[in-house]
Amino acid sequence: MLDAQPARCPIDHDTPGTGRLAHAPADHPPVPQAKTGVLIANLGTPDNYDYWSMRRYLNEFLSDKRVIDYPSWKWQPLLQLIILSKRPFTSGANYKSIWNHDKGESPLMTITRDQTAKIAARMEARFGGDVVVDFCMRYGNPSTRSKVRALVEQGCERILFFPLYPQYAGATTATANDQFFRALMEEKWQPAARTVPAYCDHPAYIEALAQSVERAYAAAEEKPEVLVTSYHGMPQRYLREGDPYHCQCAKTTRLLRERLGWPEDKVQTTFQSVFGSEEWLRPYTVDHVAELARSGVRRLAVVAPAFSADCIETLEEINEEIRESFEEAGGEKFTYIPCLNDDDAHIAALCSVIEANLQGWTA
Repeated sequence: MLDAQPARCPIDHDTPGTGRLAHAPADHPPVPQAKTGVLIANLGTPDNYDYWSMRRYLNEFLSDKRVIDYPSWKWQPLLQLIILSKRPFTSGANYKSIWNHDKGESPLMTITRDQTAKIAARMEARFGGDVVVDFCMRYGNPSTRSKVRALVEQGCERILFFPLYPQYAGATTATANDQFFRALMEEKWQPAARTVPAYCDHPAYIEALAQSVERAYAAAEEKPEVLVTSYHGMPQRYLREGDPYHCQCAKTTRLLRERLGWPEDKVQTTFQSVFGSEEWLRPYTVDHVAELARSGVRRLAVVAPAFSADCIETLEEINEEIRESFEEAGGEKFTYIPCLNDDDAHIAALCSVIEANLQGWTA
């Protein structure tokens, strides 16, 4: 029988890298060198845009009680029998139009991988091999569970979980955290855990946003007359129930406007991706851009501060559907300002957030 070992047994320094524990018997299971993990999380992506890949992804996403909180007896028959029989075709066509065919994956997957690689390089330069960086998706692959398991196997005694949502929402940040905690429940030897809170007002994030807007305006032949900040929507009911998302979106827009030094009417907040029949946060982006065009605005720019990486909601919905709404109403020049993606200023901002939340865990 093995001798009882204290939590986080020290590695035997006489045999570095061997995984042997100090004072442990020869048959003790190997234990990897202690590390700290940083697990970045984003919403998710289907594995492909065919019907069954889309159906699996949409089923997981739309069955999440944080996303659709209707009673299962009411929602699941509608989802399984009607929505999932039709929507995979239309959503698949939308994904196909933006798909990274060279790499066989969605843009969100490509961008998140690139972000992770850049963050990992900065963490290695700062902490050496003591900090391991990886990414997961809330829905689809790579799953949160698989990545928590991989970090534990690499010896991560502490994991900082970082949902890449600048503004907190129950349907984004909270459900990502829920899945992280579920993954921890399956670990025999649980690592210590922290989650990163919203960073909607972080100075480096606001600065990165402002720089992206300034670059887009500098490159335009004629400056846009209005900047619309389009955030993913949610039912108004969630706001009344205490979700801070709406307030944090308004704060991001205000701080961005103040950093740019523009008047209030030049930077406007809207919400997109309305789903279902109940009232969502207003104004709706697709309607508001048309109203702006009808009021005489001919040049418009749209930026999506709630999205850390370009995805179906930005590349297809904003740059196609919302653009079309503006132009059909008489608008002439529509400028979509890409998400911050793996821009160096964005990576620096994310690393600043990470380092602040690693305090006490790293030297």
